[in-house]
Amino acid sequence: MTPGRVIAVVGPSGVGKDSVMAGLMAADGSYQLVKRDITRAAELGGEDFTPLSPAQFAERQDAGGYCLSWQAHGLSYGIPARVQEQANAGQNYLINLSRAVLAEAHEVFADFRVLNLTASGEVLAKRLAGRGRESAEDIAQRLARSGADLPGHLRVVTVSNDGALADTIAEARALLQPERV
Repeated sequence: MTPGRVIAVVGPSGVGKDSVMAGLMAADGSYQLVKRDITRAAELGGEDFTPLSPAQFAERQDAGGYCLSWQAHGLSYGIPARVQEQANAGQNYLINLSRAVLAEAHEVFADFRVLNLTASGEVLAKRLAGRGRESAEDIAQRLARSGADLPGHLRVVTVSNDGALADTIAEARALLQPERV
């Protein structure tokens, strides 16, 4: 069986990863969005995620419940192990991943690609402030990380999300899946 395509969507906080992923899924119904486990309170909102306490997360991790996990911004993130199993069986996925686990994800998923979203510092700061989840200090720290390098051996497509969302989605589709556009 041909493995499913897994596209990691990465970029700095506030770049619009969730909006772009929703647009990509609407344009190509063969993809599913991975719901991450996060040690963040449910009432803080944002993406659709499974909120866990640090103890619950550690228990799942110790039981082999994640094919990928990492720490960022004081939180723990996990990709359920079933995602790897289902991708190997042919399911296509979009995953909001940390740049820190891309090399590991490349080893986990057979058909793995990266969509690297970018935006200007001004746009990012405005979007982060609009979310209302981070303090001014947190926003400054996130902006300082916005230009992190990606591992060189990965198949990466970089698209700016400074303009219209529809334009970003169309460009990403054309670059990631030219045979499907």
